[in-house]
This record gives sequence, C-alpha cells and structure tokens, in this order.
Amino acid sequence: MELRYSESDEAFRARLADWLAAELPKLPALPAREDWSARRRYDTDWQKRLFEGGYAGLNWPKAYGGADASPTEQLIFFEETTKAKAPYVGVNFVGTLHAGPTLVEEGSDEQKAAHLPKILAGDEVWCQGFSEPNAGSDLASLRTRAERDGDDSVLNGQKIWCSFGHIADVGEFLVRTDPDAPKNRGISWLVLPMDLPGIEIRPIKTVLGSSEFCEVFLTDVRVPVANRVGAENDGWRVTNVTLKYERGTAFVSELIDSLRLCEDLAPLVHDPVARRELGRSLADFEGLWALTKRNVSQASRGVPGRGAMMIKLAYSEARQRFGELCLRVLERDALSIEGNELVEERLRTLALPIAAGASQIQRNIISERVLGLPREPR
Repeated sequence: MELRYSESDEAFRARLADWLAAELPKLPALPAREDWSARRRYDTDWQKRLFEGGYAGLNWPKAYGGADASPTEQLIFFEETTKAKAPYVGVNFVGTLHAGPTLVEEGSDEQKAAHLPKILAGDEVWCQGFSEPNAGSDLASLRTRAERDGDDSVLNGQKIWCSFGHIADVGEFLVRTDPDAPKNRGISWLVLPMDLPGIEIRPIKTVLGSSEFCEVFLTDVRVPVANRVGAENDGWRVTNVTLKYERGTAFVSELIDSLRLCEDLAPLVHDPVARRELGRSLADFEGLWALTKRNVSQASRGVPGRGAMMIKLAYSEARQRFGELCLRVLERDALSIEGNELVEERLRTLALPIAAGASQIQRNIISERVLGLPREPR
C-alpha cells in the first residue's frame, strides 16, 4: 500500500512551512544541557507556540485542544519540522507522545479534561515511572505496591530511568495492586502528581554527561484512586496502549532526523567502502520511512498494521550501524563529543537496543505475533 499525499495535504504542508519560517527566527538561544529550568522553559515555550498556531496535538480530539487532523497531516508535521530543524518535543515527550495519547484512548472524561489541554498548551510536563531496578525488559515483574486505603492508594517502591522526573509535574506510573494475581494481571496504571509527600527524586549521570534520567523513591505516597486509568488490575492492557505509541510513532521524528544526518555525513565520506555503507544506511532509513507511511495508511483505513511491531527493532539496528560508520569516518575527530552531533548521536544509540523494550523482547513479539511461531517456554 502506498501513501499518496492529497492536494489538501500539500496545502497543509505549505501553511506549516510558512508558519515555521515565521516562528523559528523568534526563538531564543538553546539553553545549556544541564540548565533544567531553562530547558523546561524553552521546550514548553515552543509547545505553547505550536498550540497557539494550531499545530499541537494534531490528531488529538478538538474537544481537548487538538485538531482532529488526519494521520497523514501528522506525518507531514514531523517531516516539515524536522527539515526546518525546529525544536523537538523535548522535556515533555512523555506527555505529548506517550501519556497523552494513552489518556485519549483510555482516560475518563474527567482525566482527559484535567490533563490533555495542559499538555498541549505546554503547561504540564510528564515523566514515566515504569522500569524498576529488577523489572526492565521484564516489566511485568515490577514490585512497586499500591495498597488501597479508603479513597486513596498508598504507594511504596522504587522506579528507575524516569526521564525528566526532576522537572515533571505529573507521571504515568505502573504499580502492583494485586500481589497474588499472575504478574501481568495485578498491575494498575496511575496518574501521579510528582509533588506529593513521600516522593524522592535523584538524577542519574549518563555517559553523555547529562542527567535527564532519574531514580524515584516512593514512601507511603497517597494518591487518589480516581487517578487510576482503566480498571484496577487492568494496567497491563493500558500499558500496551502506551507502548504502542512509545515503540511506534514516537520514533518518527528520529527516523526523519536519521535521513538528515546521512546528508550531513555524506561530504565527509571519501572511501568507496564507507560510501557503500552510507548508501546502505540511507536505504535502511528510506525503507523504514516507507514502512512508516504504509503503517499510517493502513491505520487511517482502520486496518491494524503488523509493520508497527517491527519499526523499533529495525530502527535501533539501522541507527547503530550508522553510528559506527560515523565514528570510522570521523577518525580522530570522533574522540571529542563537544559540538559534534554525529559523535553524540553514536553514544546515544547505545541505549536504543534497550530503551522502549529490549531488542530480544522485540524479536519475541515479532516471532509470536507476526510470524505465528510457538511461544518461548516460560
């Protein structure tokens, strides 16, 4: 199936390109990497500009500040903003790409009204509390407890790799509400205000020298039961709604950016072998972009596409191969990370086979759900 842009799609593209040309020169200078209050202001200011221009939450319902736009217009938005080197979603990627879409599908009317307009307007930043020290790829092994006490749940436990937890207002958290149920069936999905008593947040230093990831410790944290999304103990199903976005559309901008990085590297590649490798990387990313458009085309017709299950694994491996090529081409320049986007991106790709689901887990999903192979022995 081939995605063809209509005349109205191209008209939307032209309007967006004009808007970007007018707005991008107005942006202030990028803040320092570790100036988190400035980074939050910068990213939420851009989100507010998108909201006021009518380009925030394009495919979200109009009732909550979105535009009810078509999936193709969402793709065009990613294409044009990436080409224009506009700011990415930044510190609120969890709110705009994961939690927000989950609330659109699974949240109550009260939860949608309370959070969706704030996310789109840049007034509310979210983080994710899923992984734990002993529950990463095997996420269903999580141990953070939520015990019912009247109209509240009392939380105790620990989370790790909580992106932007130290500057977030709200978090999407997974907790165990029935310790006696099979591990996939005793989990609930909660909206957790990050300023509640009993929450301790400790940033983690990464290999890049940044500290966007955090540990979160929960000690007798009381959160209203009304903050649960979906039914009690139905959190695993709700989680898979979240992961659908984390492993699918959340990579669209990175995929387009990969094509740009190929163009940036091309003038530096002179060795014939390296040029062939660059050609392969470019073909990989072009193929994944075509698959993405096919997935969107199918989704717009109400046909569930299996290709969405393959994007994350294929993208992770393609981006790692490209990163290794960048280091070989840069030679001694690859020893310095300062001001070198190609080196920084290579280091960042080290996490891709783990983040949003380990590659081994992705292979199991594809083998069982796409190829119909026997399930792995438990």
